[in-house]
Amino acid sequence: IYRSTGPATFITVRHVVGAGARLAWLPQETILFDRARLKRRIDVDLAEDASLVMAEAVLFGRAAMRETMCEGIWADTWRVRRGGRLVFAENVRLDGDITGKLARPASAAGGIALATVLIAPADETTLAAVRALEFIGEAGISAWNGIAVARLVTRDGASLRRDLIAILAALGQAVPRLWHQ
Repeated sequence: IYRSTGPATFITVRHVVGAGARLAWLPQETILFDRARLKRRIDVDLAEDASLVMAEAVLFGRAAMRETMCEGIWADTWRVRRGGRLVFAENVRLDGDITGKLARPASAAGGIALATVLIAPADETTLAAVRALEFIGEAGISAWNGIAVARLVTRDGASLRRDLIAILAALGQAVPRLWHQ
């Protein structure tokens, strides 16, 4: 997403996963350049017996090119429903001094590459498989409402991708060939 001198870019992603179906949503990283303005909404409707593995990664610049997203807007809204019942809701917004906000220990401790992996259904076996991994960056996973959410943060996109591939492999999820290039 390139810089904007005007309004924000809006992206809406909607998935409807029917009875007995399985969805693996594994797009490549979204790269935000300096002064980008992105507002994204992700809505997922799962049938009671549907399954989902969804990985969304965001890079605030490209470390390998010495590019940094110094300022801009990144707003991310997620809603996941199972059988019409809300099981996950999240709003994240970074606005203004992105570099300064990502530098804070409670945000990303200087990391510029973030990812969220949502797994449904999930149980203690899912948690154990991810918690057993060794990561390049920081990672954590929690479970509730029959889902699990893993969060990752690293200093660059290449490290983030390696950590994401490790999680997906631990979950038995095939990784798109393009991710290995």
